[in-house]
Amino acid sequence: MIKAGAERIQKVLSHAGVGSRRQLESWIRLGRIKVNGKPAEIGDRITVNDKVSLDGRPLKLKSLSPTGTRIIAYYKPAGEICTRDDPEGRKTVFTALPKLTKGRWINIGRLDINTTGLLLFTNNGELANRFMHPSGNIQREYAVRVLGTATDRQLAALKEGIRLEDGIAGFSDIVDAGGEGSNHWYHVVITEGRNREVRRLWESQELKVSRLIRVRYGPYQLPRNKRPGQSWELDEKQINDLMVEAGME
Repeated sequence: MIKAGAERIQKVLSHAGVGSRRQLESWIRLGRIKVNGKPAEIGDRITVNDKVSLDGRPLKLKSLSPTGTRIIAYYKPAGEICTRDDPEGRKTVFTALPKLTKGRWINIGRLDINTTGLLLFTNNGELANRFMHPSGNIQREYAVRVLGTATDRQLAALKEGIRLEDGIAGFSDIVDAGGEGSNHWYHVVITEGRNREVRRLWESQELKVSRLIRVRYGPYQLPRNKRPGQSWELDEKQINDLMVEAGME
């Protein structure tokens, strides 16, 4: 019998900011999460009255409502990596973020070490999961500086789709932003977040990317007055716009 008000454990814990759904499913499989003293199973339904622990540490389940959602935007500079810790001691994107008293910041997607621009972080694991899942078709827009000018044939191929080692990929939109020689810019849009996807697509046409900046994620645009290394909190309307984009409102 399902308890009144019970929700799937992955949803409850992701709303609480414990981790993304993918992380939680992995932890459940490893037996790291327990419900009322017993190992949790994927698909279990729980309420705020259940006693849930991660690695033996009790988790607080009272602040599960997405109304407590916070989102931080960060202008990632080159040279930082999108992991919490790095064995090589490199600086990570989490270093500059404000600390949370409850839960932790979850990055909504990643940027490779040499890519700069907009990164979003949230305390709402469900929101992060929906934005990153390929089925969401959330747009990511990049400003790309390439060496040389692409031909009409190359641009058409990039929009029609290129076979990469991990499947067909392409840009849903390409806009020539001008420039010549080593300073030619394009704006491109993709709807998934494969590793180095934008760079690999241009490289498939033998065009080298010399600079790559993410300028938009979903409806949120990187403000022109921000500089690399800055972070700022989104307001209620901006958060609501992102929630709507993710189908959560």
